[in-house]
Amino acid sequence: MTQHTQVSAETPDWSREDIRGFWDAAPKLLRAHRRYQSAKARRGPLAAVAAKFWVLVHRFWSVMTQSEVHLNMQIAGGLRMPHPTGIILHPDAVIGPNCQLMHQVTLAGTVTLGGHVDIGAGAKILGPLSIGDHAEVGANAVVTQDVPAGAVVAGVPARVIGSRLAE
Repeated sequence: MTQHTQVSAETPDWSREDIRGFWDAAPKLLRAHRRYQSAKARRGPLAAVAAKFWVLVHRFWSVMTQSEVHLNMQIAGGLRMPHPTGIILHPDAVIGPNCQLMHQVTLAGTVTLGGHVDIGAGAKILGPLSIGDHAEVGANAVVTQDVPAGAVVAGVPARVIGSRLAE
């Protein structure tokens, strides 16, 4: 396998979340999520109004994408959702920097994604479990156990089929 570690697992690349057009749904959903959390962290009546506004924006983009991204979950910077349709993220899930989630991904239960984890379309991650940095989950995989850093997993149930790290 080739080495894919040029994307950082520690430092968020915020440009991955840039809004490129009005109907760029995933970055707008993430912006609402981040601004809601920022407003909730502040005090006062203006912050409360801002938080309510961002809840409405979040709900709009959630309906448009048919995705469920809980407002209080932890998402590090640089998350990419190129096709954000049908993504379901449990409130206890934690997403590390520079991850990528394709459409129809489900993170169920206490799932912790390390940095630069790519999850293929339709994958189901059933926690509690953690997925290490630079790991890759294949399309339609069902992950029920921890995944080591750099591993490529696929299948039902998912098993290690390769490595993204240079040996």
